[in-house]
Amino acid sequence: MESTFSSPAEAALQREAGAAGLLTPPEDLDRVYELERVAGFVRDLGCQRVALQFPDQLLGDAGAVAARLEGTTGSKMFILGDTAYGSCCVDVLGAEQAGAQALVHFGPACLSPPARPLPVAFVLGQRPVHLELCAKAFEAQNPDPKAPVVLLSEPACAHALGALATLLRPRYLDLLVSSPALPSPVGSCSPEPEPLERFGRRFPLAPGRCLEEYGAFYVGGSEASADLDLDPDLSRLLLGWAPGQPFFTCCPDTGQTQDEGVRAGRLRARRHYLVERARDARVVGLLAGTLGVARHREALAHLRNLAQAAGKRSYVLALGRPTPPKLANFPEVDVFVLLACPLGALTPQLSGGFFRPVLAPCELEAACNPAWPPSGLAPHLTHYADLLPGSPFHVPLPPPDSELWDTPDVSLITGELRPPPAWKPSDDPGCLALTLRPPLELAESSPAALFLSSRSWQGLQPRLGQTPVTGAVSGRQGIAIAYEDEGSS
Repeated sequence: MESTFSSPAEAALQREAGAAGLLTPPEDLDRVYELERVAGFVRDLGCQRVALQFPDQLLGDAGAVAARLEGTTGSKMFILGDTAYGSCCVDVLGAEQAGAQALVHFGPACLSPPARPLPVAFVLGQRPVHLELCAKAFEAQNPDPKAPVVLLSEPACAHALGALATLLRPRYLDLLVSSPALPSPVGSCSPEPEPLERFGRRFPLAPGRCLEEYGAFYVGGSEASADLDLDPDLSRLLLGWAPGQPFFTCCPDTGQTQDEGVRAGRLRARRHYLVERARDARVVGLLAGTLGVARHREALAHLRNLAQAAGKRSYVLALGRPTPPKLANFPEVDVFVLLACPLGALTPQLSGGFFRPVLAPCELEAACNPAWPPSGLAPHLTHYADLLPGSPFHVPLPPPDSELWDTPDVSLITGELRPPPAWKPSDDPGCLALTLRPPLELAESSPAALFLSSRSWQGLQPRLGQTPVTGAVSGRQGIAIAYEDEGSS
């Protein structure tokens, strides 16, 4: 039962947590992990207990990093080596259990705001970048010096974008440099307007300009990687970027470039397919994929209201990290929606192998809200917070008497006409599992009950009143390998 609905306890002990010993030479630890900056962060806060969060592939360096920080700062360091959902999110719950006053996150991060206030410092890493090769690749793919282009990168290459822009700006006039959307220091305030923040990055746009006008040049990835489709950070950029603008990726080691237009079109086509599957679904499973990201409870309530407004039955499931064996135990669910950080919500879609489709919250919004999407927005929003009230992208549900609910809709998968959803408030007695038919007979309208009735085996039959009453008798005694009435073999 434990391995069926949740990860077995032995999995944490058998998981490969990176190579044994140091992964980084001792003389490079200060540079790779920016220990001087981290030590200054701890001293400025005056923390005595600090949590250090490492992903699995960096745990080999965790002990050496913690020892150096303890010797430099005099504070107690605690290593967080695993999280319940994903290593890209800040493990606020783990830090609180250790009594930590601050947390330092190492490795790739989604940069989502934590659910509880806690001082956090991010160390994204510093991967070497061959600037000259990347500059030549940029010039080869962008011959027009007046074309607007944004420099993007994977988190570990963000440190080199400024130097790359310095090499290119004498020729290219409309060049924009993005930066990771790191949290601002506590108590800091700037009179300058906040830059546009999207995809976990900040874009310092000039007044009157919009991001949809720019092409993209992404520095990251590797020629040795089997499939870049498995990179959730690059996938969310391809999904959210303006379809009419060019998007190129460049390997930071060799300068090899690739046009990502085909891959972006394939990802958008899959997204349209998932939206159609969500519109055809009658039962929706809402997977709780995070407990440490801000506003996750509000987002869960929003998704439940969406499913109810579209006439769908929803169930909330808390299963930890979603895997195909876990979700296969719920065959009556037509689609699953993973409520997680922007990177975690895309990971199951890219890995595949699931019995039912796993959607992101934005796709359920597009399927259940007839007023979505508003004009002028990017085709994909990666963070569920963009769908909630208070966000500039929030689109409220139309009122019950709106004509949008009665618009005819044909499924592109089955070819059948979808009936208009019956929008009912939560306190309406008509929302109960039993509804009244015209001949005054009760019929069960639960989608789960209809699915159960279509199965060949429906469980043990009670057969009330059909079994004769008999006295209780003693059963067999012993264990399965040798009952007492079987004798010795």
